[in-house]
Amino acid sequence: MKKVNLATLEFEVDGTDPEGYKATMARFGPSIGAAMLGATVYELPPGQSICPYHYEYGNEEWAIVLQGRPTLRHPGGEEQVEPMDVICFPNGPEGAHKFTNGTDETVRVMILSTKIDPSLAVYPDSDKIGAWPGAEFRDDHVLVRRESNVDYWDREL
Repeated sequence: MKKVNLATLEFEVDGTDPEGYKATMARFGPSIGAAMLGATVYELPPGQSICPYHYEYGNEEWAIVLQGRPTLRHPGGEEQVEPMDVICFPNGPEGAHKFTNGTDETVRVMILSTKIDPSLAVYPDSDKIGAWPGAEFRDDHVLVRRESNVDYWDREL
């Protein structure tokens, strides 16, 4: 049996994250042998968000608030969530979400996600769609704006 203690996780910084999205993260699913479920704890300093508002096609996500009171944006609006709240973001537009720390204290949120490839994410605010075929096909990942859509037969004839 493999295990991890959430109190002793080592958090990493993604140096490419812009201001407003400078959350640190600790991905621990692989370290406990998870193959079908992703598990990450995000630590959000004041004023920061985990990621842009989005929803998934192909994967379901769950959030568990471990510490603090982040603001959750969802299709019904915004609300402050509490420590130990558990939220499910189902597949499709009804599962759209974004966490932001609007408080003066650090927030920790654990995100659990199915790991079904290929997966698709939609970013309504920027009108983008991202497609991820899986780790072994990383070169085929694409992130595009909907306006760049082409006809099915474009460049085929």
